[in-house]
Amino acid sequence: MSGQKILIIEDEIKIARFLELELKYEGYETYQCHDGREGLDKATNEIFDLIILDIMLPSLNGMEVLRRLRQVSAVPVIMLTAKDETMDKVMGLDIGADDYMTKPFAIEELLARIRTALKKAPAFKEKLNILSIGELALNFDQHMVTFLNNPIELTKTEFDLLKYLMENKNIVLSRNKIIDTVWGYEYMGDTNVVDVYIRYLRSKIDDRFNKKFIHTMRGVGYLLKDE
Repeated sequence: MSGQKILIIEDEIKIARFLELELKYEGYETYQCHDGREGLDKATNEIFDLIILDIMLPSLNGMEVLRRLRQVSAVPVIMLTAKDETMDKVMGLDIGADDYMTKPFAIEELLARIRTALKKAPAFKEKLNILSIGELALNFDQHMVTFLNNPIELTKTEFDLLKYLMENKNIVLSRNKIIDTVWGYEYMGDTNVVDVYIRYLRSKIDDRFNKKFIHTMRGVGYLLKDE
């Protein structure tokens, strides 16, 4: 089916480029990432019909990328490896890979496996209900927040506040804007409530994991930085 989107997560530039050219020739839209963390971020923040995932990747290996991806998405994944070891294949399939190919491979066989995987996938695309910044992830459907897969317990208001900050990452939000969105236009209380809940979030996320996400712009408001 022409126009389907495929993400290639492969650190060998020549292989990634070769796959891109072959897949484009077959009518697919293709995108490349050459690093595990970059690939995971793109895979969880955009919608793809299929992902081709190498195991040996810098920053974050393919097995870990797949493990984290499967927590939030059922997108078909075909794994690539230079190894022909049964344990690697078993581990990949157990984690949630749809198929597995060993390098070097015939492009015709890979294309056939891609077609098969796409046929098995749901005919509709999942609505993306995940926000993520670095290792911090917010899942709308499950009403869950995690950092490095560690669950973070938040109240409804804390969740709504974090969601608003993540939706507007790197943008300074005034207390009044935050009040209007999180508490509603009818709220008649003190705007200092924002400061209180920002402290709650910092204690549960920034302080707990020693990672500064929420920043104060004195006299203006707050922002969540994507660093």
